[in-house]
Amino acid sequence: MSYMDIPYGLGEKSVVPLCKFISIWKVQANDAYQVSKGEGFNAPGLFITYKGKGTLSQSTDRHELHAGTYFFVQEAVPSTYRCQNDDWKFYFLDFSSLDMARFLQLPVCEVVSTGKLAEAIQLCERMIDNLIAQPTGYAYSANILLQEVLLLFAREQTVADNFRHTELNKILIYMHKNIDKPFRAEELVQKSGLSRTSFFTRFRSITGLSPSSYMLKLKLESAKASLETTNLSVKEIASGLHFYDEFHFSKLFKRSYGLSPSAFRRLKDSGKLPPELFS
Repeated sequence: MSYMDIPYGLGEKSVVPLCKFISIWKVQANDAYQVSKGEGFNAPGLFITYKGKGTLSQSTDRHELHAGTYFFVQEAVPSTYRCQNDDWKFYFLDFSSLDMARFLQLPVCEVVSTGKLAEAIQLCERMIDNLIAQPTGYAYSANILLQEVLLLFAREQTVADNFRHTELNKILIYMHKNIDKPFRAEELVQKSGLSRTSFFTRFRSITGLSPSSYMLKLKLESAKASLETTNLSVKEIASGLHFYDEFHFSKLFKRSYGLSPSAFRRLKDSGKLPPELFS
């Protein structure tokens, strides 16, 4: 083995808000069903309508919740909701905070159509089954499944908004798993199925780098991990990652980290390496 996979962590994105599950209702309503909450919901919630239609009024806003939609409600807003046309079937989940929904850029107080209804129903049913049977860890499972529901809708929303070119996901994964291979941009273009111009434009829009600069960054991070965790020589590391030679590798490493590979390893072994240079 002459290279190391780079370490993966959340880094600056590690502080992400989570929501705590409270309860889930599965409601199959007719026209007799109507609820009025003069002081609003006690906690934020999520309506997922899978059949029929209902109406929800909050303050002066009225919303129609029809099959194939979801709707996040805020707490403490006077609300009434009722069945329409004698048929409304929905799940209602309530939880501690809307912070995670907002972090995921999910619309709040807005009816959203979804093509992920079947997957959402499956997650809700798993949640209910676990709460009935209460296997070991069921409370953790309820929270995880709630977050999976939110992630399901967020990922759908992201694709719909074209926020990210998902056709390049496989390219990024391929690059990370093949940092020990020679880099050939044209091979990546071919794998993407895009034109050369579209590939390079979209790649830079996602990563902020050209493909060659991105791969160089990966290779240097792998080299740094090797210097920290193995006794491979600088020459072996350079060869394993397909740098032109150890001198070329050393020059690029120093340009990126401010230290030559040998100096980096000496400081790491002596315990004097600056914290910002640890993987």
